[in-house]
Amino acid sequence: MRMLVLGAGALGGYFGGRALERGLDVTFLVRPGRAAVLAQDGLRVRSTHGDIDRPVTTTQQAGPGFDVVLLSCKAYDLDSAIAAIAPAVQAGAAVLPILNGMAHLDRLNAAFGPDRVWGGLAKCAATLRPDGVVQHLGDWHWLTFGEQDGRMDGRAAALATALGERPGLVAQAVPDIQRRMWEKLVHLGTVAAGTVLMRASVGEIVRAGGAPFLLQLLEGNAAIAAAKGHVMTPAFMDGYRAMFADPASAYTASMLRDLEAGGRTEADHIFGYLAAEAQVAGLPAALLELAHLHARAHDQRRDAERLA
Repeated sequence: MRMLVLGAGALGGYFGGRALERGLDVTFLVRPGRAAVLAQDGLRVRSTHGDIDRPVTTTQQAGPGFDVVLLSCKAYDLDSAIAAIAPAVQAGAAVLPILNGMAHLDRLNAAFGPDRVWGGLAKCAATLRPDGVVQHLGDWHWLTFGEQDGRMDGRAAALATALGERPGLVAQAVPDIQRRMWEKLVHLGTVAAGTVLMRASVGEIVRAGGAPFLLQLLEGNAAIAAAKGHVMTPAFMDGYRAMFADPASAYTASMLRDLEAGGRTEADHIFGYLAAEAQVAGLPAALLELAHLHARAHDQRRDAERLA
């Protein structure tokens, strides 16, 4: 199976590297600067599940011949990503997006048609270090995907079989990917809003007396999902209630790390989307709107080059 991976950053580099280990034919679609680093040093991944150091194939222009395109860009780069992968998708490849949230599906469906676009989610924390190394953070290493309408497409099942379920990468094709994506958005909308607003980890917020604040975010996001037809299970809610009440947790959202590094955020894609859906459903959205405003104000300071 041939896979085109857009980018070789945190998630693209990690999952693309694991796909290489499992024997897939992987090509990375990258910019010239990243291509030069990969040509000189190869793909380098550091992980408790095993390091990767190997040469890779890169290209700066997509083309035909691929079975699936792994789309791991940030939401604010989605328009340019769609243009970049279009030749591969128009030639028959399926798109496996692992962007955060749900809003990107409408744009991908409009560009390529829902029959070419899978739902997908990654439960994996990683970052691209300044030295070009992909650093895997923690133990999460799950990649889940499937047809948006619940059908089990032959290529999706074949990809899951090829990638397998082993340490370093657990890949699954599922018939209920939209529900699972909403589960992730409920989780992400909670940890991102909480840690961005407080500029602190979950444990720091809890130790400061903020567990009720985090749980209010969790319950509110779950209510939004329920209004969209995806009711969170009692087991899901119990698990995340425990997570967001843990005083020892060092967990932060990648959006907080982006913000603290002076980078762009996916605030519109996460907070803006959830707040808009809450308003449609007649649900409270004050905390999400505040998180959205907080991140957008940061973006204004960034654009004006006024960050410390």
